[in-house]
Amino acid sequence: MNLPNKITLIRILMVPLFMIVLLWNFPYHNLAAAVLFVLAAATDGVDGHIARSRNLVTDFGKFADPLADKLLVCTALICLVGMGRIPSYMVVIIIAREFIVMGLRQIAMTKGVVIAAEMTGKIKTVIQIIATVCAILFYAPPFDIAGFSLGYIAMGIATAFTIYSGVDYLWRNRAIIGNAK
Repeated sequence: MNLPNKITLIRILMVPLFMIVLLWNFPYHNLAAAVLFVLAAATDGVDGHIARSRNLVTDFGKFADPLADKLLVCTALICLVGMGRIPSYMVVIIIAREFIVMGLRQIAMTKGVVIAAEMTGKIKTVIQIIATVCAILFYAPPFDIAGFSLGYIAMGIATAFTIYSGVDYLWRNRAIIGNAK
């Protein structure tokens, strides 16, 4: 197993650790969870860079890397809903967009077409990571603006950009959808 795949596996193993730290109520658990989340999210860029720069791209990495990303973000968002920090409709929109994109990629693959990641998708990911950290750390007074927590506002922005990036993705790949059989 090469280095990028090991880093991806470490990220997958960090997901349950992050969840335990976030949900276990001890002093500074939110800060510790935010640090773990950021570290896990940062490994995504590291493993991808190493894989591409050293020509270590593997089929396992192509499968496990996006899976690790989805596990991390979905775990965080679902936990935050359970903790009452963000509304479920935002999480449903974010997760639905991921399923739609995965489905479109599957359709494209059956046609021998590889859909590369779009810049809007990369920006969406960064915004979601920042919003998730805000929802972990800034969920109650004094981090309120007009009755909404900073975490809620950040997640609202992430949800809006998620919708935008999903529409952009579908529009750019509409020919694949139109030719699906």
